[in-house]
Amino acid sequence: MDEPATWLTDHATLLPHSGTALDLACGRGRHALWLARRGLSVTAIDRDHDALGQIEDTAASLGLTISTLAVDLEAEAASLGRAHYDVIVCVHYLHRALFPAIIEALRPAGVLVYETFTRSQATLGRPRNPAFLLEEGELEQLVAPLDIVASREGLFDGRHLASVVARGII
Repeated sequence: MDEPATWLTDHATLLPHSGTALDLACGRGRHALWLARRGLSVTAIDRDHDALGQIEDTAASLGLTISTLAVDLEAEAASLGRAHYDVIVCVHYLHRALFPAIIEALRPAGVLVYETFTRSQATLGRPRNPAFLLEEGELEQLVAPLDIVASREGLFDGRHLASVVARGII
């Protein structure tokens, strides 16, 4: 199993040990599994049915329970619920139109951990499509009006990334 993103694990002390968590655009579920091991009730969302099935199998083999939902996050008016999650994690996925739904789904004082590629990543390889690459300073604007607890932007682990940890509006 792949290790969770360093940005997430480096900020583990900011996360609760119980409550609800969402791994958004979860892929193979490395973050969902990590969050479930920490005691959170996790929902993993992705559009890839096969990947979600693998997450369920892996979770079961580890004695963990993870709810999975196959959702096209780029569908118009995608909803994640209202004030439902104590933690939302999204790594290496960008759909700008989804940010209002992410902010709405975060509980007051909940924690958003978000990390994805910046425009500079195209000089190193994939992704190259500007729709999937952040402009300089854009991530902090997208998570407004959340309270940013930590942020960074630059070259980390050989990739150009922007990262934030933000708290929900109380």
